[in-house]
Amino acid sequence: MIVGLVSDSHGDTAAIDMMLAMPVAKGVECWLHAGDFVVDAEYLEMVSGKKVYRVAGNGDWPHSKAPEDLLVELEGFRIMLTHGHEQGVRYGTEMLAANALNMGADIAVYGHTHIADITTAAGGENLLILNPGSIGRPRDDSCGSFMVLYLEQGREPEADLFRLDD
Repeated sequence: MIVGLVSDSHGDTAAIDMMLAMPVAKGVECWLHAGDFVVDAEYLEMVSGKKVYRVAGNGDWPHSKAPEDLLVELEGFRIMLTHGHEQGVRYGTEMLAANALNMGADIAVYGHTHIADITTAAGGENLLILNPGSIGRPRDDSCGSFMVLYLEQGREPEADLFRLDD
């Protein structure tokens, strides 16, 4: 299964359109939107025709009815989706990892920092931690970013980072 990961769109639907026009996005079977702005996740679902799992970010408060954390099971993998602002991700992913492991997750997806990152939990835990960066307002490059996550039962999950200028 091919899963798209996107976060921190901040109303930039043109960036979402650019993302969807990229060849790699054509194979995405569903999307995970890690918050800021939930309305953009609704737009993504409408224009892509794919299911979009979404959580609220700090930029969505108090107008969103979306959950702050969500556990999604895809291809036998349990994925914790969160924005991360309530888990102190600007200072590290330790609290995020602990929460994900407590929920029984294999993968944690977050946003908030606007900086893309692919890492694993410290301490030998088998937890893949992914931040697709920001599609609309990146802080780590001049172009927005998103990820594609490849899930297949019996194999380790793999994630690739893509920039809108790729």
